[in-house]
Amino acid sequence: MMLAERLRRLPIAARMLLSALVLVVLVLPAAGGLLSWNFREAVNTAFNERLESLLNVVIAGVSYDVRQNALVTNRQLGDSRFDRVFSGWYWQVSDEGERVLTSRSLWDQRLAVSRESGMTFRTVTGPRDKQLRVLERDIRLPNLEDLLHVQVAADLGEVEAQIARFQTLLWLSLATLGGLLIVLIGLQIRWGLAPLRRVEQSLKAVEQGRQPSVETDLPKELARLAGAINTVLDRDQRLIERGRTAAGNLAHALKTPVAVLGTLAERLPEEQQVAMRAELKRLDEAVRHHLARASAAGPVALGAEQEVAIVLEPVIEGIRRLAGRRNLVFQSDLQQGLQVRIDAQDLQEIAGNLLENAINWAESCVKLAGVIEGGWLVLRVSDDGPGMSSDTRQEALSRGGRLDESRSGSGLGLAIVTELALLHGGELRLDNSPEGGLRAEVVLPMTQLRSRL
Repeated sequence: MMLAERLRRLPIAARMLLSALVLVVLVLPAAGGLLSWNFREAVNTAFNERLESLLNVVIAGVSYDVRQNALVTNRQLGDSRFDRVFSGWYWQVSDEGERVLTSRSLWDQRLAVSRESGMTFRTVTGPRDKQLRVLERDIRLPNLEDLLHVQVAADLGEVEAQIARFQTLLWLSLATLGGLLIVLIGLQIRWGLAPLRRVEQSLKAVEQGRQPSVETDLPKELARLAGAINTVLDRDQRLIERGRTAAGNLAHALKTPVAVLGTLAERLPEEQQVAMRAELKRLDEAVRHHLARASAAGPVALGAEQEVAIVLEPVIEGIRRLAGRRNLVFQSDLQQGLQVRIDAQDLQEIAGNLLENAINWAESCVKLAGVIEGGWLVLRVSDDGPGMSSDTRQEALSRGGRLDESRSGSGLGLAIVTELALLHGGELRLDNSPEGGLRAEVVLPMTQLRSRL
């Protein structure tokens, strides 16, 4: 199962290269084996035919001398190896008696005689322990009653050496061909998949906000795919913009009725005013909470990188003025060059809510810091207020919890920050600050979106 899972997740280029490698490993050895077998058969056939021709020459040249009562030959085979002692090439003519006629190459040795009828091939061990292929048959000569047994033998070492040389060249050639095929197939795969890499690079550029749509100058099949992706991106962008516009319009539409209800509540008796104002406050916070979630549902994966210090500059200036009016010390320490891929409005919303919450609860100071830790952007806001208990922090961080029922003035802002952080692949962390109050940290990915939704 593990192997099947790994194979299923192999990249396309690796799949194609692996299949080509398997094909080369299977086909080339099979082809090499077939070629080697055919060559061996051809060499052996040619060798046997040559022995048969030499046997016919020996038969044609042998005769019986009645006066000498001996076998004689009057024809040369035209091959000097039959005259060189123990050359590996021999012929022999013999009867069942003492009459024997041999080539000079046999010297004082004799070939073993087979009594099989007809023309036969066999392999024997000859002089100097060489393996010989022997072709032999029986003939009958005029004026001689006895059958003569004619034999021609040749060293098989030459055949085997020839076959071995061919096989060496064959396997070297096939190995070279296999390596060349793998290289060429790799280049072919790289060239064939180049449009897919262009699509990937184009999608990455869209994700980073460097271009608005996917490139369509591609082969026909991928051009249709890129067009479909662009259609989906355009439709989603329109839906997101329409949703944000509708959220903003709804927010403006609800402000006036809530304000009117607040004015009317002032005319009620004191006891009823308290209850009415509490309900109106809950209504206002619930509307703001859900409208903030709706307006934050932007294309986080398609946003361009933002310079944190530049984006947060108006927020920091506003908080600095607010802290001055409340006699609070506000300190900001943002590293220069901090960049994060996030919608600028969402980043301002995150920092603004955390800072407003800290201002509302701080006794003397509020601190903002931005650092890079392990490829993540960490925005850290701390104060010296009363802070939160462990249970309250857990409730504030619980996803889907009704944070507006937590401590007044902090729950709604933290809920919005939590939603925005999760939307952008980050998280909100709450802890005690060194100053004695609450320390809120928002961790956001610097580059690639890591979805936690």
